[in-house]
Amino acid sequence: QVQLEESGGGLVQSGGSLRLACAASGVTLAYHAVAWFRRAPGKDRELLLCMNSSDGRTFYMNSAKGRFTTSRDNVKNTVYLQMNSLKPEDTADYYCVTYHGSTCEGNTDYWGKGTLVTVSS
Repeated sequence: QVQLEESGGGLVQSGGSLRLACAASGVTLAYHAVAWFRRAPGKDRELLLCMNSSDGRTFYMNSAKGRFTTSRDNVKNTVYLQMNSLKPEDTADYYCVTYHGSTCEGNTDYWGKGTLVTVSS
């Protein structure tokens, strides 16, 4: 059974930083592209970024550029999302997602249950 478990969310002040983790079981993240999405209250789900497993390239959406980065620890089978200079509008549930293949294309396979990030002003 595949499980993705996000952690690291919480309450942070505006301008602060958080690092989210996505720990996987039942799937080897080293063979799959992994993306981070978020859903803010009352808004649609939003893709933040995606990292290929094939070549390590990362694709950033505008809301993540310059503030968010992602990394992998293949030994721990975990992917991280480092978020800096957080703003109140970053308040959302954050999800990690695997793609079927090693690039950020095609279908997604598995979603975590999310972790809540709240940024206070």
